[in-house]
Amino acid sequence: MNLYASLLRTGVPAAVGWLVAVALRHGLDLDASAVTGVLTPIATFIYYGVFRFAEEHLSPQFGWLLGYTKLADYPIR
Repeated sequence: MNLYASLLRTGVPAAVGWLVAVALRHGLDLDASAVTGVLTPIATFIYYGVFRFAEEHLSPQFGWLLGYTKLADYPIR
């Protein structure tokens, strides 16, 4: 389950970041690949940060917006 949770909580923000970058790109008159290359990690970072903060400080249910409500747990070996 840890692998599943960690993959979802990484993949969902990355996909949302890409979608936001693609959507924003259509309103800008710039090179498409350059804009997407810059905006995707920025949008991903902001999306993850906002909902991780909300999950920790408001309600654990905000975890669904990261793909999974349970934090990935990495046991020490």
